[in-house]
Amino acid sequence: MLFPTQPLASRKLSLAMTDVTYPLFPITAFLGFILPLIPLRWHLQALNSGTCYFIFWSSLACLNQFINSIVWADNAINLSPAWCEISIRIMMAASVGVPASSLCINRRLYLISSVRAASISVAEKRRAVLIDSLICFLFPLIYVALQYVVQGHRFNIFEEIGCYPVLYNTLLTFFISSMWPLVLGLISMVYCILSLRSFARRRLEFNQFISMNSSLTVSRYFRLMGLAMTEICATTPLSIFIIWLNATASPIGPWRSWSDTHFNYSRVEQFPSVLWRSNHLLTVAMEFSRWITPVCSFTFFAFFGFAHESMKNYCLAWKWMKALFGFSPSSPGHTAKASKQSSPITRQKVVSAHIPTFSLPLHSLQRTDTRDSILSKADGDTTSYVDSFPSSPVSSTVLGSPALTKPAKPLHADIWSTSVQSISLSRSRTL
Repeated sequence: MLFPTQPLASRKLSLAMTDVTYPLFPITAFLGFILPLIPLRWHLQALNSGTCYFIFWSSLACLNQFINSIVWADNAINLSPAWCEISIRIMMAASVGVPASSLCINRRLYLISSVRAASISVAEKRRAVLIDSLICFLFPLIYVALQYVVQGHRFNIFEEIGCYPVLYNTLLTFFISSMWPLVLGLISMVYCILSLRSFARRRLEFNQFISMNSSLTVSRYFRLMGLAMTEICATTPLSIFIIWLNATASPIGPWRSWSDTHFNYSRVEQFPSVLWRSNHLLTVAMEFSRWITPVCSFTFFAFFGFAHESMKNYCLAWKWMKALFGFSPSSPGHTAKASKQSSPITRQKVVSAHIPTFSLPLHSLQRTDTRDSILSKADGDTTSYVDSFPSSPVSSTVLGSPALTKPAKPLHADIWSTSVQSISLSRSRTL
């Protein structure tokens, strides 16, 4: 179904009147794409493959929603057919990828709580990662491929939403598409109940296993358990709600044949917001399906974004950013304290070296063993402050420049020669 395009002014007026969340949702979706990636590094180090796949699917789904909400914010034009083909498959894969990741998390927690996951050898770790990859990655790909059986045409485009998959509402659609998030949620629930029971029975053995496992702590275990339980409480009832909504929003048609389902498959239907928002059930389904994606990402970040290892990495990232932009790590108070407690030679070097880091050439940041040996002979409390300053262009040229062919004169020789010259001058004036 094609609709004529509206003028730009009328489209903006329609956007302001219908989509009250337009500035909010793209920002939320973009944050949902960024935030789960922050704890990814240490989950990769711990080989938490289920958690890594949860991060992958939730971040990818949020990025997809972010792009769609920006491109089709005020139109329903088929601007990029190739992207829409990719976008609808990301939606379908993420709809089972996130519950499958939660299933792998609950499965791993159950093996840990039953003290069956003491995988010491590398082969056992690889086997666990392989099983999780089959569940969290291969299964969503097979799921996406099977959707073509009940896919009526290429895709739909909804104004303010973007590209959206189209599935023919038949009984076969329930077995191919609708039931799998519910099945994954129920299996995860079984694993979660078994984990709690095993933890209550074998708490002593569990504590011993945690103490032997360097990649897992008690805090991380319970955070994983909280994430999995939250996902279960959300997936199971929401899957039931989606099944009910699909059954009541539109009539269930009979499956006649392959050719009947895929008749005129290449068409693309476009719906302006004033049309699809007039249907209340359709509006609830569309808004629910796009807001649930950033909710999963924010839930994950709430459990792992404020952990101890996260805060430690935030501090390291902040120090790296300061070093990248040339900010000195030492404060002015420390600099003054170092100047007062240092020897005369050290104070002279501090004064000459007090130049902003971003104004120095690259070769001026070099240090030599001669300078370090001089500073190490000064007061011990002064060395840590002085080393934080870069050397001045003059001192670095004397000490580290390859263009200098003869050694520099010692500092006490300059002072002695200056004193002799001043004494000779005073005698000549007296005479």
